[in-house]
This record gives sequence, structure tokens and C-alpha cells, in this order.
Amino acid sequence: VQLVESGEGSVQAGGSLTLACAYTGSRPVCMGWFRQAPGKEREGVAAIRTAVRNTYYADSVKGRFTISEDGTERVAYLRMNSLKPEDTAMYYCAARRADLTTELFRADVYSYWGQGTQVTVS
Repeated sequence: VQLVESGEGSVQAGGSLTLACAYTGSRPVCMGWFRQAPGKEREGVAAIRTAVRNTYYADSVKGRFTISEDGTERVAYLRMNSLKPEDTAMYYCAARRADLTTELFRADVYSYWGQGTQVTVS
């Protein structure tokens, strides 16, 4: 599985941005979006189990971010609304082939990663 993120951008607080993660190879069973701000650890913000379409969100983004995945187009999205300056970070897409119902915000459970795309909120 190879992952390529897109959607990098700079927005004002309160604005919206959508990130995309195009994948090749077999359809991942689980996909996640992580972010890492300078000097901070990588944190999971959203995850989806693609077959059952169950979604999971960190408390910090719940109600503002939406993760989705389109198996036909082979792309996952992260729609981000009501953005805050503290959302500024490098965002990474991650994927795994085996199902998982817990620990979906642990980076080490994902085998495949994209290169990252920068989101800046001012």
C-alpha cells in the first residue's frame, strides 16, 4: 500500500480545509489521520474501519473533523471545519491491512504512511 496526501494549505481560524489520501494496492482495512506539531509527539486525530465505516475521533477534533473513505476512488479524506490555530501541524495518513477495534490512535499499529501535508491555521 502506498499513500499520497494532498490538500496542504493555510487558512484563517474558523476556516475549513479538506485533506485527501490517495492509496494504491489493496484497500486498507483501517485508515487513520495523524498530526505532528513542532516539538510535539505525533497524535491520532481520526480513524476509520473501511468495511464497516466505523469512525473514531480524538476529543480535540470531535464535532469539527470528519474522516471518510471511498473504496471506488481509492481515497480517504479528512474534512476539517472550524479550524483553530492549535490545529496547525503536519498531517499524515496511515493505513493497515488487518482489522483493529481499539488502539486506532497508536501510530505503531499502522504499517503504511504517507509523506505528510502541512496545515497552518492563523
